[in-house]
Amino acid sequence: MSKKKRQARKATVSAPRPQRIPFVVRPFEGLPAEEDLVAMMQIIPAASMGVRLNEAHGGGEVTLVTVLPELAQGLRRTDGEVLVALQTSIHSGDASRDVAAALLATLELGNGAALRMKGLPEPGERLQDVLDLSVTPRIRVSETFDFWLTEKDSADPKALEALENARKEMAPTRPVPGVEHAYWCRMNGKEFVRWVRGEDEDDFFNALARVHAARRSALEEGARFIGAFRACGLAVPVWELVAGTEAEELTEPMKAMGERLEEALAVTGPLDAHARRAKAGIISRQVSL
Repeated sequence: MSKKKRQARKATVSAPRPQRIPFVVRPFEGLPAEEDLVAMMQIIPAASMGVRLNEAHGGGEVTLVTVLPELAQGLRRTDGEVLVALQTSIHSGDASRDVAAALLATLELGNGAALRMKGLPEPGERLQDVLDLSVTPRIRVSETFDFWLTEKDSADPKALEALENARKEMAPTRPVPGVEHAYWCRMNGKEFVRWVRGEDEDDFFNALARVHAARRSALEEGARFIGAFRACGLAVPVWELVAGTEAEELTEPMKAMGERLEEALAVTGPLDAHARRAKAGIISRQVSL
């Protein structure tokens, strides 16, 4: 082996391996609006949320969004506004670290530039270390990806055409009025509602099992509970609705369901046989809707 090849091999062998980020079951725990962050990452096609950086990171404003063009991780618009996507192809095992890494990298971009990271980030600051946790952000659910554009861009016919094409691919999704973290959607000609719950995952599934075992899990006549899934450490129950039901019609039925769940959450002690069977059924038929 030549000296040059030996040196190249030595450099390759001695190069440090990237550090892996430990898996975090509930990555957004401790952040205000945790449930809506999970919804934006997992179930809402188009939404935005303004957040504030803490003083250590300049105290500026940043907008978290569901998705950006071409699955970019971040974008500094031509007007300087910083957008950071929650739905991307970067998945290290800690979503909070992934988003924070993209956020910090996007802050360094020039106006009009997009961030397309290659590979996974290494351990470092998470959203909990970067954001001002005293500020509770508010989610804005949209019918289009209008948050991609500046006011100037909105006058561009090509940009508007791109937005319209993207909109056609979206499943209509709206928040249920008066019920936090519940989102109505229409897919394949059917209506559903998904409710991101903030309780401890196991506690919630126990409560839901008690409600289901008592045959009280339907939202209303014809609106049946069809299952649940886990997302970023939170439980998301799903109901299939009566055909044609709109989001505005769900407020009262979902408030009543919330009361039933609160009653069940207050129950202590082990599940009885009926509730155990109900829980096993719920967990075994997790939906991916």
